[in-house]
Amino acid sequence: MADFIAGALGGACGVMVGYPLDTVKVRIQTQGQYRGIWHCIHSTYTAEKVSGFFRGMSMPISTVSLSSAIVFGAYRNCLHRLCELKYGTANVRPTKVDIFLSGYVAGGAQVLVSSPADVAKVRLQTQMWPQHSGPCAVLAPPRYTGPVHCLLTIAREEGLCGLYRGSFALMFRDCHSFATYFLCYSAFREWLLPPQQDGSGTSPRPRGIQIQTFRDSE
Repeated sequence: MADFIAGALGGACGVMVGYPLDTVKVRIQTQGQYRGIWHCIHSTYTAEKVSGFFRGMSMPISTVSLSSAIVFGAYRNCLHRLCELKYGTANVRPTKVDIFLSGYVAGGAQVLVSSPADVAKVRLQTQMWPQHSGPCAVLAPPRYTGPVHCLLTIAREEGLCGLYRGSFALMFRDCHSFATYFLCYSAFREWLLPPQQDGSGTSPRPRGIQIQTFRDSE
């Protein structure tokens, strides 16, 4: 429970720190009126003040705990089952391939939660735009009043498929991202800590399995 709470709070802090630049990135990607990062920052602050950089932030923060639970739950269960299938027991040290595949599955599983949140986040980030350019530019009234209203509007007008628009691209990105994340974490942890202090609680693989894994990798 302590790890879950700490992870949720850490994820929320990470979202708050990176969200303003994420808003700038999305607006530059979706609109051609900005000449660069600083022009986008200045225009956003001039028109919408500080709150403009945090539009839609409540959705990622509210889903980060659930998304983290899905990621780590799927990763642990997949790794456990994979070791049981390959070695006959889960009480062994998994190979790098086992870790990569388990992280790949975890990244795909969390898209069920992250895709609707990402759709709402992007639409809230991009809904405030001048109706015409020039010194007398006027901001269009917001279509969505908040994340929940945004999700309900999308579901009503576009169906549930609208909440998962672009989910295949998101899944392709997150599968590779989380597979690399867990693989790098495991490799660096194993490199930095001696085997008797790594806290994994697993025993080394039998020598025969190590040889077989090495031959398979060749």
